[in-house]
Amino acid sequence: MTWRMPAEWQPHECTWMGWPAKDYEDDPTENDRAFAAWAAVANAVVRFEPVKMLIEPGDVATAKALLDDRVELVEASLDDGWLRDTGPSFVKNAAGQVAAVDWVFNGWGATSWAIWAKDQHVARQIGDFASVELISSNLINEGGGIHVDGEGNLLLTETVQLGEGRNSTWSRAEVEAELHEKLGTSRAIWIRRGLTRDYDEFGTRGHIDIVACFAPGGKILFHDQRDETHPDFSVSHEVKRTLEEAGGFELIAVPAPKVLKDEHSWVDYSYINHYLVNGGVILCVFDDENDQVAKAILESCYPDREVVLVDARAIFARGGGIHCITQQQPA
Repeated sequence: MTWRMPAEWQPHECTWMGWPAKDYEDDPTENDRAFAAWAAVANAVVRFEPVKMLIEPGDVATAKALLDDRVELVEASLDDGWLRDTGPSFVKNAAGQVAAVDWVFNGWGATSWAIWAKDQHVARQIGDFASVELISSNLINEGGGIHVDGEGNLLLTETVQLGEGRNSTWSRAEVEAELHEKLGTSRAIWIRRGLTRDYDEFGTRGHIDIVACFAPGGKILFHDQRDETHPDFSVSHEVKRTLEEAGGFELIAVPAPKVLKDEHSWVDYSYINHYLVNGGVILCVFDDENDQVAKAILESCYPDREVVLVDARAIFARGGGIHCITQQQPA
């Protein structure tokens, strides 16, 4: 039986999310900011399609106070709220049946700070909740590390799928074969690396979903850092070159936000990390003058969808964005 991962812009049954952990015990206001940010995303998505929020029983009261009543709370066992990475990648077959691919999750390459005793089982829990077949893979992979167009093409980065702590003992051909088998893809476009901040202590070491993504009509949107002082200036040029060499796509540069640094280091704020929903686009914004530029680009790519802006700075402060905390289940 052949399974294929549909493009994100294809119709969804629902969106899966997970309530974030209390990471900042020394500063409760940081927890409050994260809870408010996760809730803002869920409340934006639920305007367009059902949202199922995995949540530890002890967090239900906090979540209910912030979430739209239409968000369904699903009590589960999880370590944190990065559902794009811990959840399954949903696939479909020609008969329209849906299944859930359960990758090996090991805390973004067995990083020293990560906790994943519960999160390694989240994909299986979601498969059970959704009552769909579970397809197990031996590949260490996260949903934020891949992007598909539903027509056979796959975007990924060398430092994730082939990096230390993940699949460094696999050959490139072996990684491609496993991804193609599970996702129904046939062509892999390898980007050498991700954005600079993503290689800090708490980064994913190069997730593609802040670097480049497919859009309908044979388009690829890519993060375009135009400030020469930012280390991602050279990264953006390399990504563009790689995509040009791949050929066959219309490339659309999405300018990075004007802000260059936060209190820690160079930011990896990216409009590429948007999330598509039925009839809408949930776009990361940063109180930045390029927010409206990005909105216009997304509106041109999705003229029949409403582009909704959600401040993602509190999510990026934890190491990801809107796309990183959402996972689509195809209709």
